Amino acid sequence: MALPPLILGGLLAAITLPALAGEPDAEVLYNQHCSVCHGVSRLGGIGPALLPDNLARVRPDDAMATILEGRKDTEMPAYRELLSQEEVAALAEWIFTPPEHDLAWEEADILASRDVAHPHGSLPDAPVFEVEDLKNLFLVVEIGDHHVSLLDGDTFERITRFPSRYALHGGPKFSADGRYVYFGSRDGWVTKYDIYNLTVTAEIRAGINMRNVALSADGNYVLAANYLPHSLVLLDARNLDLVARIPAEGLSGETSRVSAVYTAAPRNSFVAALPDIPEVWEIRWPEERIEGDETILGDVALHRVKAPDHLDNFFFDRDYRHVIGATRGGRGAQVFDLDEARKVADLPLEGMPHLGSSLTWERNGTSVMAVPHLNMGRVSVLDMNDWSLITHIETDGPGFFTRSHENSPYAWVDVFFGPHQDRVHVLDKQSLQVVETLIPEPGKTAAHVEFDRRGETLLLSIWEDDGYLLWLDADTLEELGRMPMKRPSGKYNIWNQTR
Repeated sequence: MALPPLILGGLLAAITLPALAGEPDAEVLYNQHCSVCHGVSRLGGIGPALLPDNLARVRPDDAMATILEGRKDTEMPAYRELLSQEEVAALAEWIFTPPEHDLAWEEADILASRDVAHPHGSLPDAPVFEVEDLKNLFLVVEIGDHHVSLLDGDTFERITRFPSRYALHGGPKFSADGRYVYFGSRDGWVTKYDIYNLTVTAEIRAGINMRNVALSADGNYVLAANYLPHSLVLLDARNLDLVARIPAEGLSGETSRVSAVYTAAPRNSFVAALPDIPEVWEIRWPEERIEGDETILGDVALHRVKAPDHLDNFFFDRDYRHVIGATRGGRGAQVFDLDEARKVADLPLEGMPHLGSSLTWERNGTSVMAVPHLNMGRVSVLDMNDWSLITHIETDGPGFFTRSHENSPYAWVDVFFGPHQDRVHVLDKQSLQVVETLIPEPGKTAAHVEFDRRGETLLLSIWEDDGYLLWLDADTLEELGRMPMKRPSGKYNIWNQTR
């Protein structure tokens, strides 16, 4: 791939500069070789931000390998011939070190980053491809080389594969009609993609380090949750115009990272998880009203619920009246009633329950909730009527993702951590027993199940750089096909994600 003139100029400058004497100065090396793409303050540019929080998923050895060998199919060149092993090691160590100065991303920075390639309503309304069911499409995030694949959920043929921003996180969010999808990246970029026309329509950088985005139930707003700076950013979903920047500041004046935002559709609101202050926030998006020939935008309404502990990693009941949050430090979980703005229960969940991947279904006339744990081989099942523990289901190791479908009698739980990461458990939703344990590829991580629209076929990732996507018959568990992919992670079916 030819390098853009800006990058080529940076490389030529690096070649002509004299070698450094003595110990390598990582900051000088960075400014010579890296800042042209990754930003003078490591905030990112053409390339991703190189800050500790943004690199949380990257091992130092992998960072060194990337500097030495470059990254295939990207604009990241190889520096093996330009830098010594000592210089590469110094650079790799330095980018994992917090900067000495405070980092800021203000309203002016957000506005300056916005790019609208295709204004809302300017592209054709008919898809440029033909499939049987537009709601049975899948998006597959390939984190190995930062791409996304669009698949036909009936034939499992790839429609397109396109590059994404660095380290997509938190799952894409679809408009109700399935035409548009919104991605959030660790680097703070919000991207709007038109599935019908297979193109990015708009982008904006909402922060330096972002956790996820949520789309309002009416499809009018996107809310971004920032770790850095401590803020929420509300955007107009049409062209990603900035509507409001909300500092994540508690009643005591302390600020907090925002670890996640969720759409509470029945309540016409968002809910934000703030792990550094003892509060739960519910945010009602502004409503538009017509006065004469003018459209007036209302205010953003923020409702605070005080909590006795710091909470993170939320789950909700089906009407979104109750929010369940894990307490910091592995001290269990708590349930809050958003209508009454108070805590109503403590949950007997040891260790680190991964509430964000919980499941709920009907069993014996009651709603139950199944929660995997990040530090023990267990799935806990709770009665959501009185929040009592029904049972613990023992697994072969800590899990991360769970998934089911209304037409399936089974729930799927991976074993994401530990020596048995190649296993996936199939649970009977009524007996609460493990009925099958699959090992699709011995020694390779198997994770994250997603069903097709009808619940007849499911997709499973072999989560490796030389991995693949596997699809199975949801009832017989028979393998139906596979497709090579670069570390496929999340898979998202439009029908399931928009219901």
